[in-house]
Amino acid sequence: MHSSLVFSICAATIAVLGTRLTRIVDQLADRTGLGEAVTGAILLGAATSLSGAVLSVTAAWKGHPELAVSNALGGIAVQTLFLAVADIFYRRANLEHAAASVPNMLQNALLISLLALILLAPYMPGFTIWGVHPVTPVLFGLYAYGIHLVKGAQQKPMWHPSVTRETREDVPEPEEATPALPRLTVEFLVLMLLLGLAGWILVPAATNIAEQTGLGQTTVGVFLTATSTSLPELVTSIAAVRRGALTLAVGGIVGGNAFDTLFTAASDVAYREGSIYHAVSDDTIFWVILALVMSGILMMGLIRRQEQGFAGIGAESVAIITVYGLGVGLMFSR
Repeated sequence: MHSSLVFSICAATIAVLGTRLTRIVDQLADRTGLGEAVTGAILLGAATSLSGAVLSVTAAWKGHPELAVSNALGGIAVQTLFLAVADIFYRRANLEHAAASVPNMLQNALLISLLALILLAPYMPGFTIWGVHPVTPVLFGLYAYGIHLVKGAQQKPMWHPSVTRETREDVPEPEEATPALPRLTVEFLVLMLLLGLAGWILVPAATNIAEQTGLGQTTVGVFLTATSTSLPELVTSIAAVRRGALTLAVGGIVGGNAFDTLFTAASDVAYREGSIYHAVSDDTIFWVILALVMSGILMMGLIRRQEQGFAGIGAESVAIITVYGLGVGLMFSR
């Protein structure tokens, strides 16, 4: 009972703090001139993912590789699902149509590449250098290169999606309408640290729940910790949609997903018993494959740009929800 109460309090705290983050990051995008796609990927993605990162690294350090990796990769699947949920809240058109941009598509391509590399790692030799598998630095390097490409595409795009009446471009607010940059920076850092603290407290609670219920660390990681630490992404994406910051909504989710793959790399550094990629089960690999399929469907939606779908939700969003539901059903039927 104690672990469940702590878990619930931490999950609620993460949701509340995540709501506040949306406005702060949207204003930082305008103040810094980086744009919603880049700030969504770097600032919002990192901040909303910090609680999950802390949880995964701490779990790996304490010798729970399955919980560490399943939390990281299960979060990617559920956060992609949250983007489909945000599409439901935007009634004017399909979110993939209205928020289509080169940076968001590049971020999704980066995510697919990172997931594929993680999927490849268990089939490589399990040797490590100072306890770190060679794939880990490659993941960090690929992420840094991908963000460099996203920033370049934001500043000097080589092509543009067709502008329609439902396209919502990233237009900065007037400078006088936003707080000063130092104040926004301080608020952002405080919220980010609080989210990280909540993730750190979640680790023992999640581990206890796994032991008490007999569900196993993969199931707890995918459904309990991944969902609770992903609540900021759900809250911030819906809040961003309601603010009209559609590029931020998509960029925050997809950029956060790409950042989440680094949980696995950081967990490999923290895991002292060898390569963490070789310590995960087939159930965790299953969720990597599922996240790849969902990301591929999202990419098709961003390229296709269906303007209107059934009941205000695009075909790709319906497909993402369906695939996730099938994944949950298969997980519990194994």
